[in-house]
Amino acid sequence: MKIYLFYISGIILLFTFSLNSCKKKVNFGKGNITLSSDTLVFDTIFTTIGSATKQFKIYNRENNSLKIEEIELEGGEDSPFRLNIDGSSGIFFSEQTILSNDSLFGFADVKLKVNNQTNPMVIEDRIRFKTNGVNKYINLAVWGQDIYYHYSDIVNGTTLDLNEGVWPNDKPHLIYGAAFVDENKTLEIQAGTKVYLHKNARLFVYKGTLNINGTLGNEVKFQGDRLEAEYDNARGQYYGIYFDSARPSSINYLEIKNGTTGIHLFGNNDANSDSEYTLTLKNSKIYNNENNGVLIYKGAKMKAENTVIHNNAGFGFLLLHSGAFNFNHCNILGYNGESQSQAFGIINYFDNSVSPLYGSISEGKVTNSIIYGNQEEEFAYSIITDQTPVNINLDFQRNIIKKDSTVDEVFFSNGNIINQAPFFMDVSTFKFELQENSPGKNNADNLYPTSNGLNILGESISPSNIGAY
Repeated sequence: MKIYLFYISGIILLFTFSLNSCKKKVNFGKGNITLSSDTLVFDTIFTTIGSATKQFKIYNRENNSLKIEEIELEGGEDSPFRLNIDGSSGIFFSEQTILSNDSLFGFADVKLKVNNQTNPMVIEDRIRFKTNGVNKYINLAVWGQDIYYHYSDIVNGTTLDLNEGVWPNDKPHLIYGAAFVDENKTLEIQAGTKVYLHKNARLFVYKGTLNINGTLGNEVKFQGDRLEAEYDNARGQYYGIYFDSARPSSINYLEIKNGTTGIHLFGNNDANSDSEYTLTLKNSKIYNNENNGVLIYKGAKMKAENTVIHNNAGFGFLLLHSGAFNFNHCNILGYNGESQSQAFGIINYFDNSVSPLYGSISEGKVTNSIIYGNQEEEFAYSIITDQTPVNINLDFQRNIIKKDSTVDEVFFSNGNIINQAPFFMDVSTFKFELQENSPGKNNADNLYPTSNGLNILGESISPSNIGAY
């Protein structure tokens, strides 16, 4: 038995010795790491809303492995920044090994607390890397902004005597989900207000009134809540402004971009008179939306002047089924390279998979406006009139229109300029002022002036140009 135990013990010792002799001794280099960046700057973010994640890399350019003795987020637990090194989250890491000519990935993001300030703030921190007794740093910086936060908010009050139903402009407004203007309520949005909307969010006006009171140089702006540069021209970041059977509303000097449908008008409120428009839209810009710039569906009515609708992936303007529109001194433009839709569309029916629904257009007037783009056809319409009771009233006068030359409808005969380029200053940078050789220069019909006699730039010109400028 003793001989057997001795034999077994010998084998174990021999095996242990063999394992130890197989281990390679790691010779750590005396050099230092290289960082992919010395500063990570986060674009302006809103309090309580997290940022996008920034990535950085830690390189070992040495021919030997390097040991990073310490990686530390200097702000510690109180820092709004968050750190992840090679898949592990924390604020302090030790004994991180990088093999020769290899690297580690690092990630950082930030989430700010409410600070009850109206002005943007700058928050800074640092990541410290200690290798062979030498510290290197990545600086972290973020611009933060407090916001008015709306999540399923319903506007209160019917009067403005106590600022009920008023959105102030001292801080941005952020909509999550939806903000509602309920039946018989009124929401006023002051000049200079910035409204940011999260994914799929909308401002929803249900049988109420929305008045957006922007001014020249102090416009109201709607856009998505991702402020990083890569989102500057990203469509479909939120839904848009949705009017459902709304009371008469007004929008002046609004800029709305990067949504799904910029302005969606559905239905007509029974309390509205025949002469009242669901929406009166002036001096506004609607562009770069995933579907339509403006959509009228099932009876809504809109009047627009000095408004520019352009570069939307669907129709710039679309009337579907029924409703009314009156455009004067507007630019309704395509210029979207990926678009399969036209700048301007009219379809007076809707197939609901059971049976087609046909509708009337009580007013379809376009004067002194430009319907143009880079497609061969920028005016599309499909109108069925042999259904009862369908009534179509279309009247186009003194416009520049790009359309199929084989289409020769009577409503195009009133002094319209067909298939002649408007010669904008620079389509690529959205400069839609007219060059001197434009057929629309000084050629508008002065029987249809704007309501205040000015163009979108607040200029008084006589004779005036066709279009918003």
